[in-house]
Amino acid sequence: MKSCRYGAAMLASLLLAASSAPAAPPPAETFFSDPDIGEALLSPSGKRLALTSAKGAKRVGLVVLDLAPGNQITRVVQSTSSDVVNVRWVNEDRLVFSLTDLGEASGSHRQAPGLFAVNADGSRMRMLVRRTSNFITTDGSNTDALRWNHRLMMIPDPRAGETNEQILLAEMGQVQGAYVESPVWLNVSTGSTRAYTAAAPSNSFHWVVDNHGDVRATLTMQKDRVQAHWLPPGKTGWVQLFDTPVLEQPFQPVGVADDGSLYVTHVPKESPYRVLTRYDSQAGAPIDPPLVRAPGFDFNGQLIQEGGVVLGVRTTADSEATVWLDERMKRFQAQVDKLLPGKLNSIGCRRCGQPDMIAVVRSYNDHDPGKLWLYQGQPAEGENRWRALGRVREAVEPAQMSGLDMQTIKARDGRELPVWVTRPDNAKGPLPAVVLVHGGPWMRGVAWEWNSWAQFLASRGYVVIEPEFRGSTGYGEAHYRAGFKQWGQAMQDDVTDALRWAQQQGLASDKACIMGASYGGYATLMGLAKDPDLYRCGVAWVAVSDLELLVQGAWWVPDDGSLARRLTLPELVGDAKQDAAMLAANSPVKLAARMKAPLLLAYGEEDQRVPLTHGKRMRDALVAAGHPPEWLTYPGEAHGFTKFDNRIDFAHRVEAFLARHLPPTAP
Repeated sequence: MKSCRYGAAMLASLLLAASSAPAAPPPAETFFSDPDIGEALLSPSGKRLALTSAKGAKRVGLVVLDLAPGNQITRVVQSTSSDVVNVRWVNEDRLVFSLTDLGEASGSHRQAPGLFAVNADGSRMRMLVRRTSNFITTDGSNTDALRWNHRLMMIPDPRAGETNEQILLAEMGQVQGAYVESPVWLNVSTGSTRAYTAAAPSNSFHWVVDNHGDVRATLTMQKDRVQAHWLPPGKTGWVQLFDTPVLEQPFQPVGVADDGSLYVTHVPKESPYRVLTRYDSQAGAPIDPPLVRAPGFDFNGQLIQEGGVVLGVRTTADSEATVWLDERMKRFQAQVDKLLPGKLNSIGCRRCGQPDMIAVVRSYNDHDPGKLWLYQGQPAEGENRWRALGRVREAVEPAQMSGLDMQTIKARDGRELPVWVTRPDNAKGPLPAVVLVHGGPWMRGVAWEWNSWAQFLASRGYVVIEPEFRGSTGYGEAHYRAGFKQWGQAMQDDVTDALRWAQQQGLASDKACIMGASYGGYATLMGLAKDPDLYRCGVAWVAVSDLELLVQGAWWVPDDGSLARRLTLPELVGDAKQDAAMLAANSPVKLAARMKAPLLLAYGEEDQRVPLTHGKRMRDALVAAGHPPEWLTYPGEAHGFTKFDNRIDFAHRVEAFLARHLPPTAP
């Protein structure tokens, strides 16, 4: 028999080797699972806190925490087949919420149950809006529930001496192919409805109401034009504020206060960026100077009100920011930021600024999805003012995450171009790059916070480049309009310029792949066709591939784009007839012969935003060109993969695909 013994020196060297081996990156579930804490809302008095969470269960449920001494926790709603979302307090004892199936594919024909009301102790659960024909409430009846085409608009503040039992719904319909909405009141205890009796212009699709639910402004559509109407304080007649084409609206009404002030956003003549201000009824125009501006960024946010009083404004610049107009809340925000440094601290409160204020703070940054803290201005005897409630994603270790930075670079034509870079903190030298292109494209891609896809890719050893190419919103009107009719052209050049800049800066190596969804998928396909030597591979999912099909449609391909084709796509993308040559020159299905790099192409089989036909045509064109893609479809999914198993499966496939064609640097 042969024996083997290790000396102390040998054992020490083996232990040292083991300790220096790189740790495995976090699994995909860390990045793409549902959060441990979703919503957190204080009751009107601040004595209770409603939370949504799936901890200890297979579905997201509703939990109510009593903030009085003893901190009793009640699991109010826990379904075995549905998840709780969009929770709101109606009064101190009753809540409304929606049930949906987060585990079901996004395009499934089996719809979620609908809108419900329940007491804070879990009793008297009642269906208010029905989205299936066979769902039965706990009392065995759902015959009086409203049809699926009702959505929650707002919950009013109670009148003096009253307990609120009413919520305001919007009944959705169509007029001449355009969506319109009609308000209706619903009692959450009895299920009874009453008509909204206040006169308002017809064909309204957007309502601005005060904190009691009285309509004060509305947007309507007539003959493919948008009109804004306002009901001035103390008046009974509506005033039309403008009548314009859809893309030429001079301002947007966003809120109204109890003092009658109408708040609007607009782009002033002397500034390229959208600001928030009040509307001047005498001058018939937005007031100058604005109430809130974010230099370098468009205003994008909402009013923070309590009891009809505007306390502040929450908006997004490079990150979320809160502008408090109330001096007491300004001081409290400063105290919180000092207590929780290096974090963005978002405050929700009751009796805001008062000595007995109750507040919930979400404290987060680019490495950390966040932690919730409870503040009680006058805590019970023996309790601290501050208490930790829990982490948003317990599996995420902030020390394992990567930093996110925004740079402003010059595109080839001199236009300023925002570019976001996610890069492992301990990285040295250039890394293989993944260019991640956002969808839309008329939206903003990134803000300074924890982002699942970018963090997942960075954890695998890549530097992630995310350009806010022209056409993106949030960076000024000129930047947005510079993207008109530039699909595959200047918009695509911006994507290329962002990668070349990162390579010149030593952040990215000469090895890169490109990926994205929807428009980002289109940009992926065009990147492989337009710059075939720049990318080693591409990943495109739910991707637009045929511009003619996008702007013109086909009767045999069902989709949801008919209204956009009539009102916006001719100007944003191109006219099917007048711009036919330009559209053909920038349509990926016609450029398959140029695409040499390996491609992962994935679609949802029930997508009506970008129908599966786009994918099939692209796949067939690549096969004919001798470059078949790696083809993947998910049954039941629509424009995005929402089922948990599909999210994780797709992440694993992307990781393996990139590892084959773009070997990562060890994270």
